[in-house]
Amino acid sequence: MAVRRIFSKRNYQLILKNSFNPLVLTPRRSVMNLIDNDIPRGYFFTANSGDGTTSNGKHTTIKDTLADLKLQLARDMGVDHAFKPVLTNRLQLADNLPKSQEELPKRSMQDSYIAAVIPLANNVGLQEKYTTFLGSVRLGRLLEDMDIFAVIVARKHIYNPKLPKDALFPQTLVTVLVDRIDFTDYQPKPNKDIKISGHVSWCGRSTLEVVVWLEQFEDGEWQRITRALFLLAARDPTNSYATPVNAIEPANERERHILSGGEQRKKRRLDIDTTLVTKKIPSDEEQKIIHGIYTKMADPNNVAGVVHSLPYGSVWMKDSCISNVVLAQPEDRNLHNTVFGGFIMRHATELSWILGYMHCKYRPRTKHVSDISFKQPIAVNSLIRMHASVVFSYKNYIQNLVVVEVYNPVTGKSSTTNSFHLTLEAPDIVPEVVPVTYHEAMLYVDGRRRFFNSISNIPITGKIKPKL
Repeated sequence: MAVRRIFSKRNYQLILKNSFNPLVLTPRRSVMNLIDNDIPRGYFFTANSGDGTTSNGKHTTIKDTLADLKLQLARDMGVDHAFKPVLTNRLQLADNLPKSQEELPKRSMQDSYIAAVIPLANNVGLQEKYTTFLGSVRLGRLLEDMDIFAVIVARKHIYNPKLPKDALFPQTLVTVLVDRIDFTDYQPKPNKDIKISGHVSWCGRSTLEVVVWLEQFEDGEWQRITRALFLLAARDPTNSYATPVNAIEPANERERHILSGGEQRKKRRLDIDTTLVTKKIPSDEEQKIIHGIYTKMADPNNVAGVVHSLPYGSVWMKDSCISNVVLAQPEDRNLHNTVFGGFIMRHATELSWILGYMHCKYRPRTKHVSDISFKQPIAVNSLIRMHASVVFSYKNYIQNLVVVEVYNPVTGKSSTTNSFHLTLEAPDIVPEVVPVTYHEAMLYVDGRRRFFNSISNIPITGKIKPKL
């Protein structure tokens, strides 16, 4: 009788709504979906390599914490604590900038590799910051850490032998975009340390692509949490113009393989830009889809009427939107007294999750974040408005768009600074989102394109094969 009571139909529905079990839909994947599968797991070096780790079989002991590396980066940049409204003038550091890429020595990927630990196991204060109300780890916090860690990796890659000893690092490193972030089905534990590692995987003249991993050691294995690609730009001390960085010379066949995919990843980023609905009109197939949505909600006997009927199991796009306003504080700043990019990423990701929860009535899982753009810096004390919308849905997936803008309450004007595209997964079929206006229809088309691009290597139905 007790067993029947636990697994009654009503209780089973409550379990589904209040917890996410990936086994309901797909078997757990031990590895993640990689872009062209061309960036494998990070290096494991010996204690003498200077990467902050000591290796002992499968387990790697990490000496540095992420907080240690943050403080070292601040010292390198000459940034004092606590907060000062006016930064120290760095203009004089321009004399130590490299004049060309040719005068900088080439670097291998292992030169920039570094690993650190987020010490959750014995730090109760950190556990409070990282734990969700469900007892898992807040993805938004991890995204914050990955953003600053990418800057630390890029700093380690850049080496100028002509820089005077004890001189401050003259270049400014800014995040241009986050190419894509994929999450595995592994649920990280908030009471176990998390390893963060990464290295530079490609370089242009003044830009660096950095790959960052998050892993947790459990059951005798490193369990992958996520992997992300960051594109950073090296600028002068006042962030006014581009400056050269060290080129990459692969140290082995593995690095040559990763580097060869760098140009393909660069091409992919450019190709995505050309597929925006502002630059590429809807295809014949997309126009038929939009027309099909129209015919479902229009009265066939009253074409001129303005009354629309919502199809069964659907919601209007205008009703699947939420917004918030955040006041940035000094603790949210980066080393240049502008709002830390990871802070924006955390708030946008959590707002997207809330919207997904409200849309489908289940607690979804964020599976993919792509094409995060950083168009302009945000000053500390800015009013930051975020608008999240469900722009496309497919079976048990939700595609969200989050637009970030700075709002000036005096003039009433806003300027867009960031945009996020997130794919969420629910344990059951989600309501279909229905656009009404032409603007909403274009958001729908753009969301559809991004969704099928993000899951192009993952089957939508049936079992999902691990991509090795």
